[in-house]
Amino acid sequence: MFCRLIRSFPCNNYCKHNRWMAPLKKSKKTKKDSKKLKKIKSKNKKNKSINIVPVENKGTECDWWDSFWHKNSLTPGSGVPSDEEEGFKYFFRVSKKTFDYICSLVREDLISRPPSGLINIEGRLLSVEKQVAIALRRLASGESQVSVGASFGVGQSTVSQVTWRFIEALEERAKHHLKWPEPSKMEIIKSEFERSFGLPNCCGAIDATHIIMTLPAIQTSDDWCDQENNYSMLLQGIVDSEMRFLDIVTGWPGGMTTSRLFKCSGFYKLCESGDRLNGNVKVVSEGAEVREYILGGFGYPLLPWLITPYEGDELSDPMLDFNAVHETASSVAVKAFSQLKGGWRILNKVMWRPDKQKLPSIILVCCLLHNIIIDCGDKLHPDVAVSGHHDPGYEGQSCKQIESVGRLMRGRLTKHLQVTKTEGSM
Repeated sequence: MFCRLIRSFPCNNYCKHNRWMAPLKKSKKTKKDSKKLKKIKSKNKKNKSINIVPVENKGTECDWWDSFWHKNSLTPGSGVPSDEEEGFKYFFRVSKKTFDYICSLVREDLISRPPSGLINIEGRLLSVEKQVAIALRRLASGESQVSVGASFGVGQSTVSQVTWRFIEALEERAKHHLKWPEPSKMEIIKSEFERSFGLPNCCGAIDATHIIMTLPAIQTSDDWCDQENNYSMLLQGIVDSEMRFLDIVTGWPGGMTTSRLFKCSGFYKLCESGDRLNGNVKVVSEGAEVREYILGGFGYPLLPWLITPYEGDELSDPMLDFNAVHETASSVAVKAFSQLKGGWRILNKVMWRPDKQKLPSIILVCCLLHNIIIDCGDKLHPDVAVSGHHDPGYEGQSCKQIESVGRLMRGRLTKHLQVTKTEGSM
């Protein structure tokens, strides 16, 4: 689902100015490096004193970590945990077990299509594990390619090539970690929302965030300039009760409102045509029927399948109670975005002149990594999530569209919460 949306992004009419990731085509410099590598290999056959380590030599797997840990764990005031396992998660966001799983997903691609010239300063080829570690560190820290390269003993161009190769591979190999749930799985999600928040037949919560960037003067336009006068790209996501992304859309300019982005998404079109959120109706208090729906904030329209809070100064107690429950339940989406941008800080920093046609792939891969952590039973450090709101300054948007059937659905849910509250007190 998300792949189709990504291909429809309105990025094709914009110029490519790729300053921070490797280009898709090999540069002349890369070809020269490749020839040098062939010469080194040829020399190795004649001279046994030159030691070239193959990409898949298992001896390199521990070497890269021991060297990295020794080099980067002793920096005063860095806050790096003293325990190695915790330190591994600090640097790469995942446990060693999840790291190995990620390597297994991309191994075939990184071996069969290795970027040329991937040699570290000791003259050895990079293992798959070290390539994955470099890419994860770049995405997790958001630090410059030069800084990331220095921590691994490789150059800026190597970090660029490795990171983009990894993104291409994971985007293709990890699709199954971000897809709309099958009916049986959706029943579990709905049960969890009802158990946790008392909302029957709820399938998830929706939110959006801005990925801020700087652009060359020739690429700047009002479309990409948002309400805070930043150049940005939007990311919309629907999450379940475990903060797992079920559907995303990105690639659209930050100048759009969240409601407009929502209506441009494939998810909206599927719901409007009856091909999504079309599961079983649930009978609730007093025989009222409630269809499948998701929760959204004030920036979204009130629809039969998208329920927003009540607005106004003179709300009744049942309305206020509903809003409180709605806020608590929909906060799973807010927390998911906070963890996404905190865990993969490349999305939380101002990107320097990114290629707008490649940026959606980077955003998608960060969402995939976010889901892989959840699916593997891993957990981020508590202090990883960004403090405060994930999109500071952008929370004020409001959509006034209200559909009558949506109002009816919200009223039924409000009544249901009052009945269950009364029964609970009795």
